[in-house]
Amino acid sequence: MASITEVLAELRRGTDEILVESELEERLKAGRPLRIKAGFDPTAPDLHLGHTVLINKLRQFQDFGHEVYFLIGDFTGMIGDPSGKSATRPPLTPEEVKANADTYREQVFKILDPEKTRVVFNSEWMSRFTAADMIQLAAKHTVARMLERDDFHKRYTNNQPIAIHEFLYPLVQGYDSVALKADVELGGTDQKFNLLVGRQLQHQYGQQPQVIMTVPLLEGLDGVQKMSKSLGNYIGIKETPDDMFGKLMSISDELMWRYFELLSFRPITGIADLRKRVQAGENPRDIKFLLGEELVDRFHGPGAGRAARDVFIARFQQGAMPDEIPEVEVAADGDGVPLPAVLRLAGLVQSSSEGNRMIAQGAVKLDGERVADRGLLLAVGASPVVQVGKRRFARVKVIAKGA
Repeated sequence: MASITEVLAELRRGTDEILVESELEERLKAGRPLRIKAGFDPTAPDLHLGHTVLINKLRQFQDFGHEVYFLIGDFTGMIGDPSGKSATRPPLTPEEVKANADTYREQVFKILDPEKTRVVFNSEWMSRFTAADMIQLAAKHTVARMLERDDFHKRYTNNQPIAIHEFLYPLVQGYDSVALKADVELGGTDQKFNLLVGRQLQHQYGQQPQVIMTVPLLEGLDGVQKMSKSLGNYIGIKETPDDMFGKLMSISDELMWRYFELLSFRPITGIADLRKRVQAGENPRDIKFLLGEELVDRFHGPGAGRAARDVFIARFQQGAMPDEIPEVEVAADGDGVPLPAVLRLAGLVQSSSEGNRMIAQGAVKLDGERVADRGLLLAVGASPVVQVGKRRFARVKVIAKGA
């Protein structure tokens, strides 16, 4: 059985901040199962590996014998989380919330143990709130404190509108901690303000304030910007095993260790041993194989990772892709760079018109997938392997103009 020191070391791994760590240690020493809460608004039901950083931490708590409350914010989802937004976010309809929530549940159990997870919806208690109840809740926080939040402060100073209902979001999220009597709440670094509101409300309701754990936002395939579908630098957990494995092989050797830290279930000591193997001269690609196999197995079942690895190796042996691919940076204006221009700027074709012809002929691939859309834009942060014909390759990194 792991000691408290060992448990804390594993829980600390990959976190940005723990408030307050001494309180977490005290609760762990008490020996009772802790109530671990994380809330998800059902607004983006297709998860990528960046989303799983937090879910992996929930799984760690489960492995140490604690109770995980996976909170789907169907009530708060109809408000719309204003975190990091420069404009009021349109609320979801009840039908959209339900459809997205169902999809979330299907995906998270690829990581969490369904036998040790309580899925709860905050409409269970918030739908019973009367107008008087909501006024009493609102009375427990001040406008001045709300405006300390970075996104609200920026919008206020820039004379951008803030709807009154947006102030309710952190209050309701905080009250969720009261309703669940949470011992620990997890969230991304962008959720820190909301998590602190929960801690404050628990104190006001006479509960022991929750410990807060924030997790970092995982960098995408480019190693610079956070993983995001809109940036095209993501790995979706519903992608095919071959696509997932291939994308993982495309990350840099340096970024590989960041992915091991935040995504792998290997113990810290095991990852340290892998580092030593690379330092001793082992090919980093072989270590990256282990990461790819682990993650593909997690989302597609045992053996899927090894099969994807075999497919990946076969591509190289058959000459489908060279061992070394030149990297080219392409500067983007506005929304992105048109694919024909990318081909020209990367030196893969002589002109954009030639690029258009090659696309029309089916001779252009992005990350091994044939592209037929001549109007395709590559957004800032995208980092695909671009192939023209059988022998022309480049890894193109799209950067912002002037960066």
